Amino acid sequence: MWALQSPQTPQLLRSPYHTNSIAHLPPKPSSVCCCVSLNSSTTPTSLSSRNKNELIQSLCKQGNLKQALDVLSSEPNPTQHTYELLLLSCTHHNSLSDALNVHCHLTDNGFDQDPFLVTKLINVYSHFDSVDDARHVFDKTRRRTIYVWNALFRALTLAGRGEEVLELYRRMNGTGTGIRSDRFTYTYVLKACVASSCGFSLLKHGKEIHASVLRHGYNEIVHIMTTLIDMYARFGCVMYAGFVFSQMAVKNVVSWSAMIACYARNGMAFEALELFREMIMESHDLCPNSVTMVSVLQACAALAALEQGKMIHGYILRRGLDSILPVVSALVTMYARCGKLELGQCVFDHMDKRDVVSWNSLISSYGVHGYGGKAIQIFKEMIYHGVSPSPISFVSVLGACSHAGLVEEGKMLFESMRKEHMIRPSVEHYACMVDLLGRANKFEEAAKIIEDLRIEPGPKVWGSLLGSCRIHCNVELAERASKRLFELEPTNAGNYVLLADVYAAADMWDEVKRVKRLLEARGLQKVPGRSRIEVKRKMYSFVSVDEFNPQFEQLHALLINLSAEMKEKGYVPQTKVVLYDLDAEEKERIVLGHSEKLAVAFGLINTSKGETIRITKNLRLCEDCHSFTKFISKFANKEILVRDVNRFHHFRNGVCSCGDYW
Repeated sequence: MWALQSPQTPQLLRSPYHTNSIAHLPPKPSSVCCCVSLNSSTTPTSLSSRNKNELIQSLCKQGNLKQALDVLSSEPNPTQHTYELLLLSCTHHNSLSDALNVHCHLTDNGFDQDPFLVTKLINVYSHFDSVDDARHVFDKTRRRTIYVWNALFRALTLAGRGEEVLELYRRMNGTGTGIRSDRFTYTYVLKACVASSCGFSLLKHGKEIHASVLRHGYNEIVHIMTTLIDMYARFGCVMYAGFVFSQMAVKNVVSWSAMIACYARNGMAFEALELFREMIMESHDLCPNSVTMVSVLQACAALAALEQGKMIHGYILRRGLDSILPVVSALVTMYARCGKLELGQCVFDHMDKRDVVSWNSLISSYGVHGYGGKAIQIFKEMIYHGVSPSPISFVSVLGACSHAGLVEEGKMLFESMRKEHMIRPSVEHYACMVDLLGRANKFEEAAKIIEDLRIEPGPKVWGSLLGSCRIHCNVELAERASKRLFELEPTNAGNYVLLADVYAAADMWDEVKRVKRLLEARGLQKVPGRSRIEVKRKMYSFVSVDEFNPQFEQLHALLINLSAEMKEKGYVPQTKVVLYDLDAEEKERIVLGHSEKLAVAFGLINTSKGETIRITKNLRLCEDCHSFTKFISKFANKEILVRDVNRFHHFRNGVCSCGDYW
């Protein structure tokens, strides 16, 4: 708690919320022309009121807040500007107690109804995360200008209280206020739509605000339209965001960056890279900034587009953006996700400064490659270097333990969250633990974690359990998990497919048919398997049994020949992944058309000798594709890297880096 400096200052309500905001302070003077000193001949009582105000203001500008407050105590008529500088000086000194003192003083002098100072007070309390104090100031204000409303909207949005902002926004637009939204109002209330835990329920409000923007002619204001793009992007409404972007007559670097980030964030990495190229080609007067480059690197990582990523790295070096921490951290992740873990490590090693995000990038990188022990080692190195782990650090290291089957190590790390690092585990951390235990076939312990949870497990936890049940064919727990998932995520077709996979592995074909009927009745479709491969700096995409690919016949013919030859070497197609009760030959034909096999065949035809084949897949690698690729790597003497939705698989000489644990 903050200790008040003055015993006469009454305690105001303090907020439990903790968010960061920016206080705009006047720059410190570079010259000494305004220096004022307090000495025996210039005491507070010997100065006129005008001189005292000037003295207080000058002391504030010099950073002498305590002396300024001493003079304030003997000034009967402080001016508005004096209070303004005092409040700004309180934020500069990070002193909430002094801000409370100034607040009480200006209230006693009748300035608590001054809209200008009320706006400053709300901003100050927002700076100190005392949002309830800011709301208290607002509620006590009788004459509220648009600036007062905007200050509170901003404070509440930064604190994640989006619903409260929208409720106040409705009140402001109601009868009797006479207040009209300005361009800042729209920016804050649009941000409020996504600054809330409510999720999709606030999308409707965002659309209503969009309509108001159009009605009142604010669609030419670049930062409002950019905020609209960001709002739609966060709700996954890529089409709406794209429409707003296309209708903008003027676009700045923030607008382009927002749309690129929208594509990258919503699984449209191809489009993100294409838009970046368009930005470079068409907007010669715009230079991509660090935010742009982070999104572009994320797109390269999503596609495992190594050659594209190297070109982007070169661009970053030429533009001098390689000293910006988020960019370098994104580079580490990009190289690791493209299968070049050693390059990611090299980038990390050459960083002059590292924050927790940089360390998390490296920990996660080793984790997805299956090097759980190394990920734990890096986690410990981070702590040794004085960087405190964040909640994401534990998600990364627990995920690494899960991929490597390090159950006991994962348990100890999970226990250390509370005991050593004072971090309360979230639903995501519990999901990691359920995944860790479930993959290791320790379902009793996994189920106990769920039962002991004091919060609703949510889709992530139940999804981790269902995924583990699919690996080990645990029908009973799969039914329990899927029942909850069908309630929590009724439109997620993946949950139905996982349950059907469990039933198929258990030869429960009637249940498979029942689940498929449920899918059809709810109008849901299974997400098709899609694999991507980069060849000669171009990306190629394959969908399971892709009849539209011009090389399909050639690819399928190659696969048939390879399959026949590998069968002689011991390859046995694993057709249990086919969710149809068909004969063995028909099932073999279906699994031979899986997208990953098509991508492998394409790589064999179009890559040179000794060149690694790099593939990404949007789903978990099925057992047959895994077995097939192991045989291919030995049969064709080819190194093949496949990144599925969970992790990397390094196939070399008939062996996979996962050790068949995935």
